[in-house]
Order: sequence, then C-alpha cells, then structure tokens
Amino acid sequence: MSVDAVLDVKGLWARYGATPILQGVDLSVSKGEIVSLIGRNGVGKTTTMRCLIGLLGAASGSVRLLGRDVTKLSADSRARLGIGYIPQGRDVFPRMTVQENLEVGRSIGGSAGKKLPELVFQSFPRLAERRNQMAGTMSGGEQQQLAIGRALIGNPVLMLLDEPSEGIQPSIVQLICSALRSFSRELGTTVLFVEQNLDTILALSDRSYVMEKGRIVSTIAPGEVTSETVRSNLML
Repeated sequence: MSVDAVLDVKGLWARYGATPILQGVDLSVSKGEIVSLIGRNGVGKTTTMRCLIGLLGAASGSVRLLGRDVTKLSADSRARLGIGYIPQGRDVFPRMTVQENLEVGRSIGGSAGKKLPELVFQSFPRLAERRNQMAGTMSGGEQQQLAIGRALIGNPVLMLLDEPSEGIQPSIVQLICSALRSFSRELGTTVLFVEQNLDTILALSDRSYVMEKGRIVSTIAPGEVTSETVRSNLML
C-alpha cells in the first residue's frame, strides 16, 4: 500500500446470491488523484462501488480508508469516516429544498467552516440560484450538481461517483468535471469514478483501471489516458 493511499483494496470478492461478481479486485488511489474505473457493461464496476461504500458486503478481501480497515463497516459509518457516494440516478431528497439537501451532506461530514459552501455555490451557481427550490422539481443535470454538491460539502476524503455524466447534457458534464478538478486541486479531494462516456473519462482521469469479468486486468498510466487507449479498452 502506498504511504499516501486514501483507498486501498486487496483481493475483493463479492457476490449476488451464489453468483460471484467481483473476483479479487485490487486497486489503490492516492490523495488528490482522480481515477476512473472503466470497462464494458456488466463487468462489475457498479458492484465495486457498492462494495466500497458498504451497500454490498464483501465475501472476502479488504477495503482500507487512510490505512483503516473498513471492510466490515456499514455504509453510514463509512460516510462518517469521509466517503462521499453519488450513485447512478443522483438520489437526491426530492421533497427537500436544495439548501436542505446540502445541510444533510454537511451534517454527515461535520463542521468544515465556511469555505466549502462557498466553493460549492461558486462551482455550481445554479444551486445558489435555487436554494429554496424542491430538489424533485429540478432537471436531471441540476439534480446531479446537487448530489455532487451535497457530497462535497461534507468535506469527504474520498468521493465515489457512478456514471456521473449519464443522461446529462454536455455543458453540464463540463461544469461537473471542472468542479471536481477544482475541489481536487484546492482541497486534495480524492475521486474514484465509473464512467462510459469517452469525453468525461479523458477530461477527468489522472489514470484509469480497466475491469473485465470482476477483476482489474490492466491500468492506464498517467499521461497515457488517450482516446486510443480508452477506446481499445472499452471496445468503442
């Protein structure tokens, strides 16, 4: 394990019923990195995310956060230790306002001063404009900004995002990529994200892990995340 590893995963196995999905996943993400997990549909990427946040129990292997073994901890406990999770479909609280959604995120992360709300509103001006609007009445792109803002405002040490660009117009995707880059640069936020969209992978990734059949089969090193390498691994 790297001395500056925020997330370190070794030999992670997980199954749905009797069917093994993850079959010995090994990966590590260091402080401030933005790393993508890529591969064709159905290879176990979303299952990996669910296992890392604790929504699916590990059959064997280990998950360490800042050196601490969190493999047996609940999703709530992992969130309180600093893991922010944005699943597919955003999952905001639809009957709460934008401001109330953000306060939920802040309560999970504890007090982090005034800088984080300011950064969230600077990164996502639409949220500032719609503080009092019910989240369920917002567009998909606005809800995704809110979901990410809610996670960021809790000052996570690690953010897990599953398909952050899914169903969102390109201009909003660019805004989200810029915001995540800003938080990584200014706060050292570490990000692991699952993605199929080529442009998003290229815009965000410092490096990539490639998954096949429930295993990490290769890595794309820093400086080598190009259209050609990503396309060949996604078979686009």
